[in-house]
Amino acid sequence: MKNHKRKYLIALLLFIVILILVIFYNTNKSLPERISYEGETHYVDDVEFLYNLTYQDENGITIYEQEIFSEIEKIIGEAEDVIVVDMFLFNNYTDQDRDFPKLSSNLTNALITQKEKHPNIQIIFITDPVNTGYHSYENELLEKLKENGIDVVVTSLNELRDSNPLYSGIWRIFFQMFGQEGKGWLPNPISSDAPKVTLRSYLLLFNVKANHRKVVATEKAAIITSANAHDESGFFSNTAFKVRGNIINDIFESEQAVIDYTTKEHPINIRKRKDSKEKKEGNIAIKYLTEGKIYEHILQNINQTKQGDEIWLSMFYIADKKVIDALVVAADRGVQVNMILDANKIAFGHTKAGLPNLPTSSEMITHDNIQIRWYDSAEEQYHPKMIYIKDEKDGIIIGGSANYTQRNLDDLNLENDIKIVSSLDEQVMKDMDAYFQRMWNNEDGIFTAEYEKYQDTLTPARKLTYWVQKLTGLTTY
Repeated sequence: MKNHKRKYLIALLLFIVILILVIFYNTNKSLPERISYEGETHYVDDVEFLYNLTYQDENGITIYEQEIFSEIEKIIGEAEDVIVVDMFLFNNYTDQDRDFPKLSSNLTNALITQKEKHPNIQIIFITDPVNTGYHSYENELLEKLKENGIDVVVTSLNELRDSNPLYSGIWRIFFQMFGQEGKGWLPNPISSDAPKVTLRSYLLLFNVKANHRKVVATEKAAIITSANAHDESGFFSNTAFKVRGNIINDIFESEQAVIDYTTKEHPINIRKRKDSKEKKEGNIAIKYLTEGKIYEHILQNINQTKQGDEIWLSMFYIADKKVIDALVVAADRGVQVNMILDANKIAFGHTKAGLPNLPTSSEMITHDNIQIRWYDSAEEQYHPKMIYIKDEKDGIIIGGSANYTQRNLDDLNLENDIKIVSSLDEQVMKDMDAYFQRMWNNEDGIFTAEYEKYQDTLTPARKLTYWVQKLTGLTTY
């Protein structure tokens, strides 16, 4: 009997040691080459700021201002040599009885049309496995792209660091080897209309990692955005930046990195555009950032602010401790910090608990020089991920796909942002000022509400849930 107990104890200890080693390795392993990427600084004469806004006018009528995807289709229609798309959500499934924009189908058709016009054009579509039910079924739109000679890359996530280490350690030891393919029998987490998924796909989903990037780039122009080509997200408020010039090759290089580690057996090489001559001393400096490099630049630029400067934040999720602490310290030294946040109360027709923004905002609002307003949309998410920092003369914008959470910033998800630096006289900075002022002051519509409108819904149970999530890392944000 004692020998049996000893064997069980040794087996248990051995399992714990193996689990610790697996967890340690997969939370600290080297990232694939050129992931967490910082491009060169490029100088351009123009950066175009684009946005989608859903709001109500004074009569309570819902207004939709849509710019982003019409501009995406425009740059696709201008391309002749290469198009690269990286899009997190890309499907047309929905649980709501509403007439959503056909974003996914329209993008599919635009790419196919351009392939028909220019048979030799290279088109590569990169996406996250969420759109295949984590490998449970074929996405009809992706299959349609393939049938028309377009390369489709469903990003491999296993090479990324684990953001839910305890669960992922167990998953890697016991379940990873079995894959996900098979006849699905469980409800799809995206929509009840979507095909059913396997239990093994759910087990993969619980690792909570993603290729969360959102970018469309051709040899002529690129758009970096917070918006997904996902029908049910079609009325969300989002932002985007359209650029031209040699930064496009930086975007191609960062996307090549994802392709390289995902498609090792069947390599695909993006055609590089020919570099053009750029002015060494242009008016607007732009830089392409992914993953942890976004984190570095956000913290660096917040920490460099001084008394009298302004920080404007437009954010879907904010929960990262380092960013929150940096904003609080900046406010304490006399920087005015204004935030427009999503109340996290609705998602695809379903009620949410207000996490993480309700509890994190309650931590920040007590500090002088921090003001918070909620985006006051009835059914749609306020989905931008953007910071705007300004002093008397100059402005800095960092915007794109990355929410301000550890999962989005700390080399866990795949993310992409653009950094823009110029004088306040440049049109992109004027547009940024106008965007924030319009919403903050409810000019020509009802955009934002006072902080108190939603903050009283932060119940003790929600606070407890937030703190448990914060301690364990068991979150979806």
